[in-house]
Amino acid sequence: MREDSTPSAAILPNFILVTLPLDRWSFDLNDGCLSDPPERGFPRHAMAREEFDHDLQQLEAELVLLGALVESSIFNALNAIKNRDLVLSEKVIQDDDLIDDKRHLVEDACMDLIRREAPVASDLRRIISALHIAGELERMGDYAEGIAKISLMMGPEPPLKELVDIPAMGERAVHMLKQSLDAFLTRNEIAAREEALAIGPDDDEVDDLYRKVRVDLLALMKTDPANVERGTYLLWAAHNVERIADRATNIAERVVYQATGDRVRVGAGKEERVFETPG
Repeated sequence: MREDSTPSAAILPNFILVTLPLDRWSFDLNDGCLSDPPERGFPRHAMAREEFDHDLQQLEAELVLLGALVESSIFNALNAIKNRDLVLSEKVIQDDDLIDDKRHLVEDACMDLIRREAPVASDLRRIISALHIAGELERMGDYAEGIAKISLMMGPEPPLKELVDIPAMGERAVHMLKQSLDAFLTRNEIAAREEALAIGPDDDEVDDLYRKVRVDLLALMKTDPANVERGTYLLWAAHNVERIADRATNIAERVVYQATGDRVRVGAGKEERVFETPG
């Protein structure tokens, strides 16, 4: 059989090579597609950055809303157990679904940003930090829900003792939450670090109050065995508030990481320890 000297013509007889005028098109390195060129005076990367910044601000706004829901839940739970308000306790339990839904919304937004933008360096740390902070906030909401359930278990009878220290713990814990979220929204690295690390003394104060609550309640339970059940309920509630404060310190540590790339441990009477991130 005789070989054809022009195999390509035999295989693709109707093929016509078309050369695109590349000066009228641009090649998108993100998706590998040819597309219309950007408008004159407005580079493609500038438009992409502006859209990314807008999406990141929306993400942070949703995170702040999640924080507000958690803050409200904590205050409602503490007021319910202090005032023996069983209706308010039920509301806290129902509202936990809103917190869960908002957490999932933030998670989905984080994953979508990572998928679409493939961020690097500080942008990636900021998104990953938002993802972790959403998880911490959701757990805070669970602790508030736990306090509300304890309130329902206690029923309408008055608490074993007037509640002073546990609400004070809650106030300090919520202040820590607000301060850590404010630090997350701070654009200046030094200011974010200082504001986040400043919650350490508040965490120490919460721990001191928790120890006082335990000592006082255990003394009452030892004095009269009839106090054991109600005292145990209050110990559980105090433990949940203490854990809320610990979650706030976790957020603060995450804020320092997203702002500087350094890993730190703060609060709970510990000296700050810094672990620099490699590379």
